[in-house]
Amino acid sequence: MISVKNLKKQYKEAIVLDVEALEIPKGECFGLVGNNGAGKTTLFRIMLDLVRPTSGEVSLEGHIVNQGEEWKKFTGAYLDEHMLLSYLTPDEYFETLRKIHGLSEADLEVHLEKFAELFNDEVRGKKKYIRDLSKGNLKKVGIAAALLGNPEVVFLDEPFENLDPSSQIRLKKLISNEKDEFKRTFLISSHDLNHVTEICDRIVLLEKGKIIRDLREKSEMMRELEAYFVG
Repeated sequence: MISVKNLKKQYKEAIVLDVEALEIPKGECFGLVGNNGAGKTTLFRIMLDLVRPTSGEVSLEGHIVNQGEEWKKFTGAYLDEHMLLSYLTPDEYFETLRKIHGLSEADLEVHLEKFAELFNDEVRGKKKYIRDLSKGNLKKVGIAAALLGNPEVVFLDEPFENLDPSSQIRLKKLISNEKDEFKRTFLISSHDLNHVTEICDRIVLLEKGKIIRDLREKSEMMRELEAYFVG
């Protein structure tokens, strides 16, 4: 269970986030949508203790994120390329993470095999540094890294951005399989309404830092979102 209570982020006079209450149960695929500047990335960054809130709190499985480290043991995330070690090759990066998570080489291979289709022979076994990868391949490395170590909760910010259509379809399939097989909780921020409505059980719409819609009826999600964004 993820719980957000009275969360506010303010820069001088500007309130960029104001979420009174939000609860995300275990195993839910949760989508977060909104126009640029709505507060989506700020919310994710506060939930991951990358940005401190002005007030309020976020807890993951009862652990308040800015008061301890225990929640990090079961949480994975990929928000942007700055979370990667750009001076390593993807293989070196995955090997580094393997050691951090205390996994065997066989465990790592089993994990990465799930990404074989998504990687499309463009990521592993190359001599290219992460910093020299295309935007799409950076994203693939980051997502594979976020899911390493069997996390219960996974945050993904704009996971479909910069991916070609084939990779987008493969990623949707992978996320759905991970959710169904391992009961992982996914939090996905995206501008792509088609993809997010297809894979998410629930979608929250942010506007100027506030929750203005909490959509749980799958058959109505796209209609309501189109009505909001198109008018």
